[in-house]
Amino acid sequence: MSLRPLCLAGPTGCGKTAAALALARRQPVEIISVDSALVYQGMDIGTAKPSPAELAEVPHHLIDILAPTQSYSAAQFVRDALALVPQIQARGARPLLVGGTMLYFKALFDGLSALPEADAALRADLDARAAREGWPALHAWLATLDPETAARLAPMDSQRIQRALEVCLLSGEPMSALYQRQRSAGVDWPLVSLEPSDSARAWLHQRLGERFAQMLSSGFVDEVRRLRARGDLTPDLPSMRCVGYRQAWELLDEAEALGRAEPDLHALHERGTAATRQLAKRQITWLRSMPARHVVAAEQPQALPAVMRLIEELS
Repeated sequence: MSLRPLCLAGPTGCGKTAAALALARRQPVEIISVDSALVYQGMDIGTAKPSPAELAEVPHHLIDILAPTQSYSAAQFVRDALALVPQIQARGARPLLVGGTMLYFKALFDGLSALPEADAALRADLDARAAREGWPALHAWLATLDPETAARLAPMDSQRIQRALEVCLLSGEPMSALYQRQRSAGVDWPLVSLEPSDSARAWLHQRLGERFAQMLSSGFVDEVRRLRARGDLTPDLPSMRCVGYRQAWELLDEAEALGRAEPDLHALHERGTAATRQLAKRQITWLRSMPARHVVAAEQPQALPAVMRLIEELS
């Protein structure tokens, strides 16, 4: 009998990796990463990618599968994940889907809509217009074409604004309308959510600040320098829009403009931590729109044993 897939979600910094590895020590699992940043090669420190030892301890999938020049969509994730699940089950292991890219989880649970494929020429046009007018102006334009989608996006959420405009312009219909129909069947796998309680905002903010500081001390700036030195990356690529990388790229640009060898690390910590907090806030909002999830309060001292008990009950 095949082992049923399980999903473990949560905002960044809440201990999902530790929980997944703890489960792997109790039962045979293979981890499918549900993370839009971990797919990229050469982006290790700023994405908090599992260490080589952790990757060796349990099989991982959908990590380091793309060059940072490439893009990866929710539709591609769903196709890849659904292909991996029976392969993992055939090896006698449980597929464990772990991550914080809530759009991927939503696409998995709700099924896929018939959205048009990406159009490089149109995206270049949208990027050029954003460079002239700013992303808030394109957000306002989106609000006239697809008010429902615009209402859930921040005015500077460039990647999602671009995609929503692209869908509207290619299909002639709002993305929100396309999502409502022609949707393939989604999965009904159990979802465990490791997330902070409403009263634990300070706890999460402290963890995120400490984690970004650890990234800086581990050589994050040098990692971004190596990526810039490739010569084929720009700050508009999805990979370089990832939280932390965008802020590091901007501050390296600022340092070069001022003739400085080093960026302002204090400013980078402040900007990077603020961006990470905003990401976590968006992730929590997405999670709370998934009513079937089983919640464990991440800040409680016994969070890890609680996750283990819950997962074993759902297995």
